[in-house]
Amino acid sequence: MLSAIDIGIIFVYLGLLIPIGIYAGRKQNTVEDFFLAGGKVGTFSIACLWLATYVGGASIVGGAAKSYEFGISGAWYIVCTMVGCLLFGLFFAARVKRWGIERNLLTYPDLIEEVYDSRTRIVATITTIIAYIGYAAGQLAAAGAILSTLLGWDYSSSLLLASGIVVIYTATGGFLAITYTDWLQFALLFIGVVLVGIPIAIANGGTWELMSVQLPQGHFNPIGWGLPTMLAMSVSMPLSFFVAMDSYTRMFSAKNEQVARRGTLLAVVFFFPLAVGTAWIGMTAAMLFPDVENSSNILSYFVLSTFPSGLKGLMLVGILAALMSSTDICILTASANGSRDIYQRFINPSVSSKTMFRMSIGLALAIGIAATLIAWQMQDIVNILLLAFTISTAALFVPTIVMAFRSKSSTSAGFWSITLSLSTVITWYIASTLELNSVFDIDPLWPGLIVSIVVFIGISVLRGIGLRPEHAD
Repeated sequence: MLSAIDIGIIFVYLGLLIPIGIYAGRKQNTVEDFFLAGGKVGTFSIACLWLATYVGGASIVGGAAKSYEFGISGAWYIVCTMVGCLLFGLFFAARVKRWGIERNLLTYPDLIEEVYDSRTRIVATITTIIAYIGYAAGQLAAAGAILSTLLGWDYSSSLLLASGIVVIYTATGGFLAITYTDWLQFALLFIGVVLVGIPIAIANGGTWELMSVQLPQGHFNPIGWGLPTMLAMSVSMPLSFFVAMDSYTRMFSAKNEQVARRGTLLAVVFFFPLAVGTAWIGMTAAMLFPDVENSSNILSYFVLSTFPSGLKGLMLVGILAALMSSTDICILTASANGSRDIYQRFINPSVSSKTMFRMSIGLALAIGIAATLIAWQMQDIVNILLLAFTISTAALFVPTIVMAFRSKSSTSAGFWSITLSLSTVITWYIASTLELNSVFDIDPLWPGLIVSIVVFIGISVLRGIGLRPEHAD
């Protein structure tokens, strides 16, 4: 179903990724260059970095799939990310950049240790690594689904191809390569979904009048996805902005506090039209192709069936580009956790920059393999991402918010709230998967968040710090 022009566009793009990574790698001389692009990123680049990750291919592909299944409520995923980005931009972006300058920070666990202690840094690092492997898995699952449709390969082979390209590109290019590609990736995605996708959907019968007649009424139910799931998303996804290490990485990489704040708020402007475009395409596809077996492929199926030659290739490249950009920042973040927050901090503080680079490459490979295995086992894109959001939000939100307003807090409260909340979420999820009891049908976010709040407040009170800002332990 692809013309020679479309196939050529896709392969030209894929062929450029690794050379871009190699070129970016040659311009990096320090670990700060590799992980933060030297702290010189501008406003529009910051906005594109947010959009490429949070409204990248996985949310577009997953949002279209959920809109295909549930209708307008399928856009809730992107709406929740929009709210999270807005809140972070208003209340945290400039503050995080200021912390980075004042304390010479490179990673989120760097900040955790500044306020709490080294053992809290360890559990925070473990939590972020687990979460970012999950984020990467969600992106790779989407890439595998799209390539499977495009190439006619089975899902496993398509997933292997996508993973191989992303891991090599990430290991060689670092943060600077991500910055180079995100402008084009966002432009392709926005043009394809909003400026081209909506008109094509309307031209193929996807008008509001026809959809209201031909689609089930449940597709117009604002809570059709399911109230429990949507409530969990409305908490876990906005709050995840405040605890996701890549949020801090973007702010640390900004030129100054004003750029960090403006770039984050600029990203918010583009969230709403992308949410509308994704839902519109998904619902139009539900009307045109009601019998598609695997809804995860519905966006690529819609593009292949309705887009004209040339635009078809550009749209598919945009989706693949966003997926790869979203995946590489996740892998790079987890790699920074392993090399900076574990190896350099606790094993070999005097490690050389060359060794750190080599270690980061090895860790990127290991993390990419782990994410690939998860994506192979769990093919539901949104469910993978929601689990990752839940892990980071439940475990890290309370200690993060507290440290934003208090320079020192109870180290025991920070350590045990993260540790017990992370254990609760993982145990609850496993019990739910095994269907041990109906109580485990409750989303693991809630018990995890409750444990974090109760433990943090309880230990703080027992330590006698109350609401006082002094260091207690």
